[in-house]
Amino acid sequence: MKETLTDANFPRTADLRVYHLGLRPGEVANRIITVGSPSRAQAIATFLDESPKPFVLSSERGFLTITGRYKTVPISIISIGMGSPNMDFFVREVRECLKGDMSVVRLGSCGALVDVPVGTVVIPKASVAVSRNVDFDFLHPADSKELPYRISKPAYADPALYLEVKKSLEALKPVGSHNTILSGTVNASADSFYSSQGRHTSFPDHNADLIEKLQASTPDLATLEMETFHLYHLAACWSGGRVTSKVAEPPLATGPVRPVISVPSSNSESIIPPPSLQLASPDTVIRAAAAQMVFASRTSQDFITPQHVSELERWTGLGVLNALKNFETPVDRLHPEKGSVWEIL
Repeated sequence: MKETLTDANFPRTADLRVYHLGLRPGEVANRIITVGSPSRAQAIATFLDESPKPFVLSSERGFLTITGRYKTVPISIISIGMGSPNMDFFVREVRECLKGDMSVVRLGSCGALVDVPVGTVVIPKASVAVSRNVDFDFLHPADSKELPYRISKPAYADPALYLEVKKSLEALKPVGSHNTILSGTVNASADSFYSSQGRHTSFPDHNADLIEKLQASTPDLATLEMETFHLYHLAACWSGGRVTSKVAEPPLATGPVRPVISVPSSNSESIIPPPSLQLASPDTVIRAAAAQMVFASRTSQDFITPQHVSELERWTGLGVLNALKNFETPVDRLHPEKGSVWEIL
């Protein structure tokens, strides 16, 4: 590994493939939908234009990227799995593959902390992080001066992208549908599915009152999942203005990053950007928003049916595609089309 990837700080191969997602510049677009499961990514990808044929890349680390055009607008759909670590891989590595701005919408499942039916679509304006406090003594709680869980202050969605997602989903809601669209709420993103979401297992998690404390401390709280906060947080950190840091040169030899490109583009083997193409420029912005599908109610304990999931994913996926298509980004804030997998030859 050391002989082929010489920059341990940000591993990347000579042809500029990032380590975990397996992408390189020209394979990911500025407008992105991120989801948890590959099947959801593939379902949304059925709406992409036939030409150019969508580019499909599966990385060794389980990330799936599908890049094409939707009504002529370049869009990527990326499946990242679950949790904030995978969201961190996604945001940081895609940022290093792109010139210009990033507009990202997460379309994922969630649990509801308010009394709404399963199948409700929630568009959160903000998110807080819930983390297990490892300094708490879980075996001897009476002796601990720490609290077992920490709740962060909120991170916020990009206001303009949030409104575009809301508008597009409301416009695409099927006629006669019983699904509710709930907006203006706050989400909580936990660092685990079990303890930090107040679920009870055989472990001594001391989380019996976690949901109540979370509700009491967070106005407008409606949903609970594991990814949205980190997306909002990283987007806000990037867009807040930074000092330009020195970017390391890529290694001189190709390394052990072997993605599977199942639908190659005629351009995909020649995408090596010129030295003058500055990626991850500090004058760019990352805009983030989310749409969450309620799969489980934490108040009634109801769970959604597979048929309902399929119907819900279809129209919400189309709604998010429309939101990104309609979200205006100046041409000079986009990655060049020449040599990209979405270039029309």
